[in-house]
Amino acid sequence: MCGTTKTFTFCFIFFISITLNTVAAASSSCPIDLSYVETFPWDTSLCLTPNATHCCQTLLSLFGVGLSHHLNQTSTFQLPNSTVSAACLSDFQTKLSSFFLVPTLVSSCFQNATQFVASSSSCAGILTVDDWKEKVGPISAIDTSCKGDLQGLTRCSSCLDAGMDVNNRLSALGPNNTKCFYFAVLYAAGIVNEFGPEDPRTAACILGLPLSSSANKKSDGQVSKKTLLKWVFGVLGAIIGILLAVGVIVMYRRHDRKGKQNARHEEYVSGFRASLLPNSGAKWFGIAELEKATDGFAQKNMIGQGGYGVVYRGSLADGTLVAVKQILDMEALDSKGDEEFSNEVEIIGKIRHRNLLSLRGCCVTSDDFRGKRRFLVYDLMSNGNLSDYLSNSKRRLSWPQRKSIILDVAKGLAYLHNGIKPPIYHRDIKGTNILLDSEMKAKVADFGLAKQSSAGQTHLTTRVAGTYGYLAPEYALYGQLTEKSDVYSFGIVILEIMSGKKVLDTSNSSTNMNSVVLITDWAWMHAKAGSVEEVFDETLREEGPKSVMERFVNVGILCAHVMVAFRPTISEALRMLEGDIDIPKLPDRPMPLGNESYRSSFGFSSILESERSRPSFSSSIITSSPQHRLK
Repeated sequence: MCGTTKTFTFCFIFFISITLNTVAAASSSCPIDLSYVETFPWDTSLCLTPNATHCCQTLLSLFGVGLSHHLNQTSTFQLPNSTVSAACLSDFQTKLSSFFLVPTLVSSCFQNATQFVASSSSCAGILTVDDWKEKVGPISAIDTSCKGDLQGLTRCSSCLDAGMDVNNRLSALGPNNTKCFYFAVLYAAGIVNEFGPEDPRTAACILGLPLSSSANKKSDGQVSKKTLLKWVFGVLGAIIGILLAVGVIVMYRRHDRKGKQNARHEEYVSGFRASLLPNSGAKWFGIAELEKATDGFAQKNMIGQGGYGVVYRGSLADGTLVAVKQILDMEALDSKGDEEFSNEVEIIGKIRHRNLLSLRGCCVTSDDFRGKRRFLVYDLMSNGNLSDYLSNSKRRLSWPQRKSIILDVAKGLAYLHNGIKPPIYHRDIKGTNILLDSEMKAKVADFGLAKQSSAGQTHLTTRVAGTYGYLAPEYALYGQLTEKSDVYSFGIVILEIMSGKKVLDTSNSSTNMNSVVLITDWAWMHAKAGSVEEVFDETLREEGPKSVMERFVNVGILCAHVMVAFRPTISEALRMLEGDIDIPKLPDRPMPLGNESYRSSFGFSSILESERSRPSFSSSIITSSPQHRLK
């Protein structure tokens, strides 16, 4: 039949047409099996008359059984489009016809088929179960309260109470979140409860579907009007009585739970405060004060976010602009997260210096629904962090700005090392932890890893922590921490600022670690060859005095020397930068740290690899610029 060219063309067109029609028909069919409508023991009496006031609510609950089952199968809360929704409602009306109900019930109750169509504006942008868990959390009150047999009043009310709590939380995220409670109901019936939405106990409690009180019917299938009225009023009376009882129980439980929760919260906060050093100067904010400052942690005020938390722009009651960082998912973090939080509060909370980021205060809270939360409150830094300028060709720094930033960082470190007894070692000096205020003055930030030395102690052996590329070799290899560990990191930062290059050059290969070139090795090669000016950023070569810029590069090379003994102290480095003392002749260096033989001999590669992607705990972008993001 399709042997010739013409007939083959005709057959091909015919086949494509049939295929497209089949696909179109499949796309408009209802994906929900509504056969349960005819077998489920729901109370049809409420829909026997066209004026039954509770019929539409009953049909909504009955249709919700199918939507819950659809959610369980597809992880999608509603239907993909209006065509599919209309097809499902048509099937729904067909199934109802077997009960001899008014044929226009579905069209009169659900006049707009789009009410069951998935939309990001329905409830906080939730479309799927993954979206739900992202907004509510992996484990919510619904997950713990809506399991098992919900036939009893106590268990059912507990589930409803959990649904209301989640609804209130989601509704607070936006003005148009009108379907959040219905989403909570579908999630509880379709995902949480193991008996499923087609179990009468689940449907009656979670979906509120009235059940038939008796399977006996008159032989003619008709119920007298008088009997029907008695039944309707009886059911209504029972429902009202149950609602009143549930309302009283819910109100009592909320009041009792709130009192217990407040008591636990106060006990928790008191215990946490007692665990910190008593002379910590950080102010303790109340959660209500921070919510007011950030307009309820509004999305419009979010200026940064990352794996550990979200940063919001805020304004305190006195008009001071601050950055409020909320540490997220504290339950999932190990004890190191809490340790770093406490460490920052204790260390930076009691010191003040113009080149150290000021911690205004903190807040801790804990409740049954949201879990434990941590907040850090800093002064707002309007010009972001140093790394933003070094990696962005459109935000170039002038020579006076670079010089000022280097000196500011040196002064901040000098205060930590010499202005405090016992001294403090920062352990994570890098570009993202150097913030810039409105006048481009630099402040050292992120004291989550800072370590305070014991009195008279010259070095520490401690857990290695920091960022790949900035760790001093003796610290990375042997865990030996001294003030010159920070000096090494500072030297790296100087070379980054002066050259505009990153600490590690992997341009030769993005995968082969043997091709990694440290900025210290690169700068040393130019200094040894007498071409220090090649280290300068191209934009600086015609801008600043070459002798001064050369001095800064040499100080950077000296500070980042492999051997501890050849590095100056931070105070000596500051005096060299300011020209108060001469820079000694640059000593020779061992083979480059990027060399394979050096790395393999000492195990340097494996140690640094483990620190390569350490996320910064305390925000290094406490800024007002929305493009900045937490590491």
